[in-house]
Amino acid sequence: MSTPVTARIEGNVGIIELSRPEKFNCLSLEVHEGIAAARAEFEANREVRAILIRAQGKHFCTGADLTEVKEKLYDPVALDHFIGFGMDNLRKLEQCPLPVIVAVQGLCLAGGIELMLAADVCFAAETAQFGDQHAQFGLIPGWGGSQRLTRLMGQRRALDLMFSARWLGAGDAKDAGLINYIVPDSDLHIAAQEYCQTIATRSRPGIAEMKRLAREGADMTVDQQMRLERDAAVRALPSADVAEGLDAFESRRTPDFKQ
Repeated sequence: MSTPVTARIEGNVGIIELSRPEKFNCLSLEVHEGIAAARAEFEANREVRAILIRAQGKHFCTGADLTEVKEKLYDPVALDHFIGFGMDNLRKLEQCPLPVIVAVQGLCLAGGIELMLAADVCFAAETAQFGDQHAQFGLIPGWGGSQRLTRLMGQRRALDLMFSARWLGAGDAKDAGLINYIVPDSDLHIAAQEYCQTIATRSRPGIAEMKRLAREGADMTVDQQMRLERDAAVRALPSADVAEGLDAFESRRTPDFKQ
């Protein structure tokens, strides 16, 4: 029996691959468990400097496994565990100290867009389409979609996307701030992998601190944000990676970060 999530390391990049294309990579509890296990493994491995989430087949992910949802519908304990585990999984992915990159092809809908939103940077194939289908079927987001969409798009555009359940092409998704890069379909995984390999050469503690500052500062006042960054910079400057970076700058060579 094939596993619905595969994980491997290539260079300094940990790859998490959704591996149930026959189900359009929909998110079952087992899929969430596979993502969580791989993310924890990569976080614990000091050689891993970036995580790439990708998917097999024509589509990235068309949402939650609704067959599994239907089976749990009248079992409050099982349903709470399904929703709660998925929510916790994506929150931990969002808080992961490693940079998390996602590569999207085909459809990225509902739970799929919730998974995509938990990543830091999104590459999309030219023919990719994004949407939130919950309202179409009487559902509501349960893995953070309503909150992350609103933060990225603003309330009016997020509510319009959720109410209408319409799909956005890659160009419109980029204009809305949902994705970063659009690449030809045939180049998607190569482009995302090359990006990951590039950022894998950065200081691991430095990247982790940038993510922390962006996350924790989001709900602060400007003065609090500036204090947060100032304190972090003062702590970070005496580090070995900063010393290596400055020496590399003076020597006109590429830094070799060890931390």
